[in-house]
Amino acid sequence: MSGHLTIALDAMGGDLGPEAVIPGAALALSKNPSLKFMIFGDESKIIPLLKKYPQLEQASRLIHTDSFVSAEEKPGVALRNGKNSSMRLAINAVADKQADCIVSGGNTGALMVMAKLVLKCLPGIERPAIASLLPTMNGETVMLDLGANLECDSEMLVQFAILGSVYARVVRGHAQPTVGLLNIGSEDMKGHDEIKIAAQILNQIKFPGKYIGFIEGNDIPLGKVDVVVTDGFTGNVALKTAEGVSKLISNMLKRSLKKSPLAMIGAFLAQGALKNLKKEMDPRLYNGGMFLGVDGVCVKSHGGMDHIGFANAIKYASEIAARNFNVRVAAEIAEVMAQEKSLGLYDQMSPESGRDAALQEKVS
Repeated sequence: MSGHLTIALDAMGGDLGPEAVIPGAALALSKNPSLKFMIFGDESKIIPLLKKYPQLEQASRLIHTDSFVSAEEKPGVALRNGKNSSMRLAINAVADKQADCIVSGGNTGALMVMAKLVLKCLPGIERPAIASLLPTMNGETVMLDLGANLECDSEMLVQFAILGSVYARVVRGHAQPTVGLLNIGSEDMKGHDEIKIAAQILNQIKFPGKYIGFIEGNDIPLGKVDVVVTDGFTGNVALKTAEGVSKLISNMLKRSLKKSPLAMIGAFLAQGALKNLKKEMDPRLYNGGMFLGVDGVCVKSHGGMDHIGFANAIKYASEIAARNFNVRVAAEIAEVMAQEKSLGLYDQMSPESGRDAALQEKVS
């Protein structure tokens, strides 16, 4: 690859497709002129949009395909039938070292199975996880998984803690990020077995972060930890709830400021502060979730994002791609696996009893 960062774009993914992807790429390029793009999708829909952005057109290579993965398509079907889809071809470009990373707003499940199949998992990683940065009272917090794995055993949660810790080091610059397991309470006896076993393992091993224990949902916006670890079902519910609360607060504030002439005068006087608040609460600024654990940089944009949100997903992907992230993850995972082996955590595992049952005996 050249000295420039090359971004592979699934132009047909997301609710708006090329109408968000192309203007978003143009906006990202205006902020980082060193970017190059490989754009995959239907040229009849993309070319008219590209013509509006001559600078982007010059920095891009368009690869035509009229095949795409729909939002409703099941991952298995997409995997079988989508070999020539814009999503699959964009992933292939990363695997073939033609591009440094891929950004797609398309079907999350399909993107995950394709990325895992084509890019493969890093050594020692069972399943990739979706991670993203969330705004908190103490800056930004890394949270994973946000929807890739609805059910997770203890070892997957341990791996997520490692992935999130390395991510926090590389992206956020934390020397030893604090890690918490999301639970229904902070007491040791609360939660499912896999969460309790993961907690015991994290208390025994040395890893890139510092495990501080269980945290609850209200601790996330407070920024109690640098890394929040949970399963994909819980993480996705928490993320969507936070987005909804943000919209609720914005709506309630608008209504309150229009209730009386005095309130409207107050709003006029505070318009600078209100603009800053709106910007800080704008979910478009935090758009983009990385598939941690795959051997390549794959970023998922929220399907409903406009061009501003998509531009931020591109910015996010380019920043990750510019760092030696996956090499550091592989080294940390190998070190932790060696520790677990030396502690004998997996010596007595059997298919009949299940991994977590065997782990429970070892860590109890």
